[in-house]
This record gives sequence, C-alpha cells and structure tokens, in this order.
Amino acid sequence: MQGAIATIRVKNLRLRTYIGIKQEEIENKQDVVVNVIINYPADNATESDNMDDALNYRTITKKIIALIESNRFSLLEKLTADVLAIATEHPWVESASVEIDKPHALRFADSVSMSLSYTKPK
Repeated sequence: MQGAIATIRVKNLRLRTYIGIKQEEIENKQDVVVNVIINYPADNATESDNMDDALNYRTITKKIIALIESNRFSLLEKLTADVLAIATEHPWVESASVEIDKPHALRFADSVSMSLSYTKPK
C-alpha cells in the first residue's frame, strides 16, 4: 500500500525512577507512566512482511526502559526530552510524541504530565 504511515503506540509503560527536586524525591524512586507515539512510512513493511523493513518497537522500548531506570532526573521536561530523543533516533521517523505522567505529584490530582513532540523538518 503506497503512502501508508504506520503509528506505533507504546501505552502506559510503567517504570520507576528518581525524579524531582525535593529531598524525598531525590532519595526514593517514584512511578512514572510513559506513552509514546511514533509515525513512520510503512510501505516497505506492509509489502514485504519483513522485520528489517519495520521499526522495532521492542528495541525502542528497551532503550526507554534502560534510560529511565538507570538515571536520575530533576525535571519532567528533561526526562520527556530524553525519551523523545530515543523515539526519534531512527531516520525513518517522521514524527513522534511522548507524554510522561508522574502519578500523585500533586495532592489533589491523579498525576502531572509533560508532553513533547517532534516533526521531521521537510
């Protein structure tokens, strides 16, 4: 199918990391929930049914997990930007967006989230 755009969605990837600036956040890991959307041209993959013609979402997700679980972050902005960098590192990626939730960051809210997106320059 010519012109097909594939959308990969990694939904609600639940991880733990050090995130924040308060002493208790620096000393204790917290939950984060990661959502990633990646768009890329799918013509080759839809025609060949060959993994070499598709983006490997397992490889991308493993890189995200390694990044988050092995680092410390003061700001949700930095964490989100670093995940977006992984999501967009393959040259086929046309656009991507990342949203990361920090559950229970505010007393009366379910979570606080940060979103960043990227579109390849034309």
